[in-house]
Amino acid sequence: MANSDKAALVVVDMLNRYEHDDAEALRESVRRVLPTIRDLVVGARQADALTVYVNDNHGDWTAGRGGLTRWALGGADPSLVEPIAPSRDVPFLVKARHSVFYATQLEYLLRQHDVRRLVLAGQVTEQCILYSALDAYVRHFDVTVPRDAVAHIHEDLAEAALTMMEVNMRADVVEAADALRTLVGDR
Repeated sequence: MANSDKAALVVVDMLNRYEHDDAEALRESVRRVLPTIRDLVVGARQADALTVYVNDNHGDWTAGRGGLTRWALGGADPSLVEPIAPSRDVPFLVKARHSVFYATQLEYLLRQHDVRRLVLAGQVTEQCILYSALDAYVRHFDVTVPRDAVAHIHEDLAEAALTMMEVNMRADVVEAADALRTLVGDR
């Protein structure tokens, strides 16, 4: 794979206490996709593909990787955090709003690594994944969204969001196994 075709895995908002109003619906969805997200993280590591965690700061402007991880593990369902908690050797960026790009250093980091394609995994399909895909598209990144590695609150809105990403943003909406092949390339 040429440098201009490099792909990176972006893990979105997986540090969560699951204590908000719509948490139960989200927890159900996360339970289904968590093993797949974990497989993507492990596969990306084995392929030496860049993995970046971008997580909402949940209003804590002093939060970083350690603080957010401890905070999430102290929440309602740490079993949804433990398998994908970010290791110390992967980039970790904090965001304040829906998009992984908004007011973060993500674009600079990706360009520094000659990344052209993003594989977006995490939560919430109809919110942060959708807005991140749009922001990636307007920044001329190619986008892959593994439908079995994104969690939702509202299934109907998630399906609509996946369709919007595919049609309006030319995203490749695929199964995680295909997304992993994108990350592995010919490394």
